[in-house]
Amino acid sequence: MRALLPLLRTGWGWRAGPPAAARLPRGKSAGPGPHGAMAQAFYRTEERGQLYSPDYRLFFKNVAGHYISPFHDIPLKVDSTEENGIPTKRARNDEHENLFNMVVEVPRWTNAKMEIATEEPLNPIKQDIKNGKLRYVANIFPHKGYIWNYGALPQTWEDPHQKDKSTDCCGDNDPIDVCEIGSKVLSCGEIIHVKILGILALIDQGETDWKIIAINVNDPEASKFHDIDDVKKYKPGYLEATLNWFRFYKVPEGKPENQFAFNGEFKNKAFALEVIKSTHECWKTLLMKKCDGGAISCTNVQVCGSPFHCTQEEARSIVELVSSSPNKGSKEEEQVWHFLGK
Repeated sequence: MRALLPLLRTGWGWRAGPPAAARLPRGKSAGPGPHGAMAQAFYRTEERGQLYSPDYRLFFKNVAGHYISPFHDIPLKVDSTEENGIPTKRARNDEHENLFNMVVEVPRWTNAKMEIATEEPLNPIKQDIKNGKLRYVANIFPHKGYIWNYGALPQTWEDPHQKDKSTDCCGDNDPIDVCEIGSKVLSCGEIIHVKILGILALIDQGETDWKIIAINVNDPEASKFHDIDDVKKYKPGYLEATLNWFRFYKVPEGKPENQFAFNGEFKNKAFALEVIKSTHECWKTLLMKKCDGGAISCTNVQVCGSPFHCTQEEARSIVELVSSSPNKGSKEEEQVWHFLGK
């Protein structure tokens, strides 16, 4: 336990392998599923606790069955080596540089605000809690829940101490968000390959909260989409609905309408790629302890040489701690659970 405490406070990581698997009950392993054997082969997920409860956690595993962090251990970019030479479906050669991994947090048409737990070791997905209550987004007429598959790009971080040159606001202290506009309803915890199409700059309580617009490369219509203008052409009204959704989704909670940089204009792919590059550099700085990460947990298992590198044995111990009731008679375990927010 004593050896685990430094890892539970902070950690620093770097690298990983490829796409996703469906959610698995505790102790189950991934098998064939609707998203294809190739996607299933790389990442698995494992549930701990009851869904829609404060104790629910969705942990991630790599192809070897070892626990990893979806925030730090899954690579940002999709590269050919990670798929053992198997070409990504419908990905044109000239678009290969525009392929990124996305961690799906919230499936389309659902309301539970699921998110990567940035302040917990190994960063499992959990349901956000505010004022002691589990968070659900309101239905913004005429829509039900989130109107895209919503998630994040791994290995990115919007630095709360660094002002964005284009918005003049600091970051929101999270990985960069993604709205995936494809036709499939995806699963929480799924890792997919996406093409970047554009970006929206939401200003949330004075913080920059970028929203990437992307499409699943395996979507039947993905070959039509190469930039933000293609969304306007082939999905008319979708960008307008996206702007309105982000403008109003907090109003039912008694909050004011959200604001946007650039008067709510969606910027193109080239602009979006520069923002992603910048947030990836901020993430590197965070992991190398060259900036103040605050309460962010950077514990990882795939970055050799990292000062807070976590072994597989320690990762398993962390997961078991999250899944078991702490012994309140132990001062050290109380410290661990205080860190975990229990």
